[in-house]
Amino acid sequence: MLKIAYKLKYALVALAIIGFTSCSDDEKTLAPVEETPLRTKIDYATLTATTPYSTPFVDKDKKSTVDLSSGNNRYKMFQALNSNMTSGVSGNKLIDAAVLKNLFSNTGNPFADSTKLNTSGVQLRNTVASSWPAADAEAVRANFEALFGLLAEASKSVTQTGEKGKAGKIGTYLVDAKGVELVQVVQKSLIGALQLDYINNVLLTKGLDADNKAVVTGKVYTQLEQNWDEAYGLLTLNPIYLAGSTDATRGTTEFGLGSYVWEYNKGAYAKIYPAFLKGRAAIVNNDKTELKAQADYIKTETEKAVAASAVGYLKKYNDATTDAARVHAIGEGIGFIYSLRFANANGANAKFSDDILAGLGVASANGIWDLTPAKVTAASDAIKAKFKL
Repeated sequence: MLKIAYKLKYALVALAIIGFTSCSDDEKTLAPVEETPLRTKIDYATLTATTPYSTPFVDKDKKSTVDLSSGNNRYKMFQALNSNMTSGVSGNKLIDAAVLKNLFSNTGNPFADSTKLNTSGVQLRNTVASSWPAADAEAVRANFEALFGLLAEASKSVTQTGEKGKAGKIGTYLVDAKGVELVQVVQKSLIGALQLDYINNVLLTKGLDADNKAVVTGKVYTQLEQNWDEAYGLLTLNPIYLAGSTDATRGTTEFGLGSYVWEYNKGAYAKIYPAFLKGRAAIVNNDKTELKAQADYIKTETEKAVAASAVGYLKKYNDATTDAARVHAIGEGIGFIYSLRFANANGANAKFSDDILAGLGVASANGIWDLTPAKVTAASDAIKAKFKL
């Protein structure tokens, strides 16, 4: 009897321990530790097409959490590189490939002192094709530097008249011996390799997985907030992108991708800024579903603008009645077609882009002088089908 009582005693102790442990677990489940939200939530309905980008996004001390400097600085570097090329052509001056390379890589203080770009800590070169594997990205960067060399060589004939097999100016446009306006090829190709790729394939894709729980050390923004702001800053310098624009009139000064979104995507250009604004608010609200939806819209529609630009310039080539108009149109068209290798949201890639360029035959011995309306139409049709234009 004593032995049974002894066993019962220890069984009850064991049950008590189990019960105590179970109760403790229940208490932990019922009383979770809640994190204090980093920002005050924003009502999406309060955002309008006239809300300046930086206005709604502040910390608890009402200090702005928006920093557009990195994106804006690269935008200005792109402008400066383009200005060096175009001013050289218009001024009948030799173009220095070394200077272009320095502007590309922000080496040797290449920018005007007043811009403060030299000490900005950013550059174009390491951003170009940065969504690609390292070796492939480096090949793209080297290709641009090779184009700088070809442009410099063509500029030696800037005061001569260009024709088949001979570099020079046709009208006001400098072409190489193959009839290619290299300035336009560089500019339009950078719209894809720099702006499309870095905004869409890096900042608004991989960049959406960045931390949003704590501010970056020494800063007022989280890394996710900064990624989104950098994307906006590389698209435009304006606090409201395309403010006051209509289908007939662009209401703001824009450059590169931001300009062609308005010109060649009339159905969507007015929705790009609200998408940037709502996406930034979604970051504040920790609303990943809304954030991705707005990012996807921006990516899809900016890519369609580039595709439509390519189609538009191919049409201008076929419609042109002078050699000057033709070389200018196809130069822009070639650059936009090259850019389509970065249009991932619409399913394009390097093969798609290269196949179209190969079909045009611009790499042949005679270059664009061998182009035919049929080749140009085939290229246009392929782009329209891929992008559902």
